[in-house]
Amino acid sequence: MAMRSQVYEWCNIGDNGQRVAGDNAVGTIPQNVPVDIFTGGIGNNIAKHPEVSAHQFVVIENISCTPQALGTVQLIIDTTHFFQNPDMSGQSGVLGMVSPYPIGAENNANIINPDSGDPLFSAIYPSFTFDPPAYVLPGQTWVITFRPQNRAVTNTHGVVAFVKYTLYDGADSLIANKLLEMSISVTPDNVDWYRRTLIEQNNVLHYKNPNL
Repeated sequence: MAMRSQVYEWCNIGDNGQRVAGDNAVGTIPQNVPVDIFTGGIGNNIAKHPEVSAHQFVVIENISCTPQALGTVQLIIDTTHFFQNPDMSGQSGVLGMVSPYPIGAENNANIINPDSGDPLFSAIYPSFTFDPPAYVLPGQTWVITFRPQNRAVTNTHGVVAFVKYTLYDGADSLIANKLLEMSISVTPDNVDWYRRTLIEQNNVLHYKNPNL
């Protein structure tokens, strides 16, 4: 395998990959309590935490969530919370108000837009883009959490979180690690460039010495 662009969507009222509601939903989230969107036991989950094996490299590119309940999303790599306050104190993550999913999601968190003065105004913001990228190295695990900050979420109220990342596997993961050593951003274009460079260098060696 080479590089693959991956997406994962989580919903609190989902089960077995499907969104449900009502009595069959297991989606209640207490106020200000973070929930692991991968293995937290609420909504659609996967079997285990995402783990980067020895022959893989992950670049996390975008995260977002619904603005309702002042929801936030946080990236945790091993035990390190990616988003911190300027004084390095704890922070719940990126607000869905500034990184909504889906883009243009209705603002139900009682925040009034300063321009229109309309509490129902729906601003259009893109999902939060990591720049520089967030890297998950071989042997590390990573978690995305969703946290409702201003009220609890029940199983009749759907909230959603989303993450987009690129998985580099096999030889491409070796190239990704080499680019990181060279302080070059790990992107599909840069991986392709480095691969082409290796091929061109190998061709030059064979041209100079056909016995190679």
